[in-house]
Amino acid sequence: MRKIGLLAFAVLLAACGATKTVLTADKAPVLAKLDLKNVVDDKVAVTVDAGAFTTDEVLFYIPKTVPGTYSTDNYGQYIEGFKALDYEGKELTFSKLDDNTWKVSNGKNLDKVTYWVNDTYDTEGEVKDKVFSPSGTNINAGKTFMLNLHGFVGYFGGLKEVPYELSIVRPEALKPTTSLTPKVLEAPVANVDVFSASRYFDVIDNPILYAKPNTETFEINGITVTLSVYSPSGIYSALSLKDRMEKMMGAQKTFLGDVDGTKIYNILLYLSTMEADDASGFGALEHHTSTVVVLPEAMPKERLEQAMVDVVSHEFFHIVTPLNVHSEEVQYFDFNDPKMSQHLWMYEGTTEYFANLFQIQQGLIDEGEFYQRMMDKINNAKSYDDAMSFTEMSKNILVDPYKKNYANVYEKGALINMVLDIQLRQLSNGEKGVLWLMKELSKKYGNDTPFEDDKLIDEIVAMTYPEIRTFFDTYVIGDTPIDYNSYLGMVGLSTDLIEQETGYFLDGDNPFIDVEQGNENVVFIRKGIQLNSFFKGLGAEGGDIIKEINGTAVTLESIRPIIGKSFGWSPDTEISMVVDRDGKEVLLEGKVGAPTVNVETIVPVENVSDEVLELRQAWLKG
Repeated sequence: MRKIGLLAFAVLLAACGATKTVLTADKAPVLAKLDLKNVVDDKVAVTVDAGAFTTDEVLFYIPKTVPGTYSTDNYGQYIEGFKALDYEGKELTFSKLDDNTWKVSNGKNLDKVTYWVNDTYDTEGEVKDKVFSPSGTNINAGKTFMLNLHGFVGYFGGLKEVPYELSIVRPEALKPTTSLTPKVLEAPVANVDVFSASRYFDVIDNPILYAKPNTETFEINGITVTLSVYSPSGIYSALSLKDRMEKMMGAQKTFLGDVDGTKIYNILLYLSTMEADDASGFGALEHHTSTVVVLPEAMPKERLEQAMVDVVSHEFFHIVTPLNVHSEEVQYFDFNDPKMSQHLWMYEGTTEYFANLFQIQQGLIDEGEFYQRMMDKINNAKSYDDAMSFTEMSKNILVDPYKKNYANVYEKGALINMVLDIQLRQLSNGEKGVLWLMKELSKKYGNDTPFEDDKLIDEIVAMTYPEIRTFFDTYVIGDTPIDYNSYLGMVGLSTDLIEQETGYFLDGDNPFIDVEQGNENVVFIRKGIQLNSFFKGLGAEGGDIIKEINGTAVTLESIRPIIGKSFGWSPDTEISMVVDRDGKEVLLEGKVGAPTVNVETIVPVENVSDEVLELRQAWLKG
């Protein structure tokens, strides 16, 4: 095997480009080339070539922030070996202004830029502020490539609205799944994929998963859906997951009715080995006509399918907002100096609410499950600043103290939509809700017509009722915590405490114990959570370090078989536990009992009127 050095390879790649167009940069398409076949040191070579520049200075950018992430990720930090080349292939002088910006001084002679891209998955275990895996990149030569293209392809200053042509050299065995439009070529080249995009946003809005073919395609009421799966050990196939996805997305489309946001949709599922150099941030990132999902391959099939239902249903509902309904800040997103919209209550909150509401409306879950999900969100929202204006948080989501409250968009954001939905139903005698509202907004706007950010709420009030102005002023723009019981009462519901069974050490997926980061010998009882009757009965407290259980020294390794044995304990089983509490050893002894916790849940109120019952039915079943 002959190795090619980085410098030689970069020049070779540049020499393979198409003949230079004489069009000026603002008239010619930007030509971007990626070489996935000749990966060097786990890096991919990229060339970006515009038309002829007419200015002395040219700026080239890799995104700092991309839509849907609401975080500063500085994708330019993964770029190496940047070069600016003139028409003869000679290097031009440039300066790097920050992690994501390069300035070429002799711009009129600039032909193209070349550079190498590292992937983000390799570094997730090394960096503090790691890129969320579904918005990250993966380079696994010959096996798979996760191309979130904002991590590979940059843009020249002033040319974000110019069309792009993307050429990708790939290994023969790997095939792409993407919503990008393939370009029809008179003379196609083997193992080279060419895609077209109308502007830079469309490049980064259409990720590509390259993998050995593992796809299934199905039709959902006029939408062609493709599920593509990368499973490193091959235990999961797209075929094995197709039925659950098809049923779920069919229910979503029935829920949406005549909302027609797209004709194609691609689900790119990357299953991680969870090794040190692989993805560890699990979840999904939406795009207009696709979603990237990252989950651990080790998940059992039932849990994997449920995780797919929960995250894909959320992402698919983004075809309503922000695809059809979005502000100018989203339409003309500035990737390197972003101005954020104040309407995360809608972009993420409405979407998350719909991801739960459609399941009860379409019979995928029962009323009790839906109520519990909403109650969980009420409890989860308490861990964030409940007196923070949601619109203020949205506008400033990239900076403290707002960014640490971001995850509340999936909790209180969904609850804002729940109470708005109930109030709209109550004011309209059950006829109108949040789904009706989103359909009306979709008719007025659409994919290419943004609204003015500070006028949306005025428009919603004009479409609905004066009382909705009070709702937004108080709970969304204002900083007043929502009294959920006052809205639940409109549909004959209230919150109440019920006793719920748990495991001894775990409550479903939620543990009562944890391990000190970096020291697996320290196992402690978690603080700030409600302990079950097992721990309370023994006299344990949050923060106690568990030293021994029944004479066995407790570490991460030794606690695992103890947890396993606990599933066979009877209420009369005796236990002794030694804990370290504030530096003093305390012996805890007693019977383990039958572990329970008191949980607050949403329950129906007895003896409500038929009118209230009809309103509840309209809310839950549409």
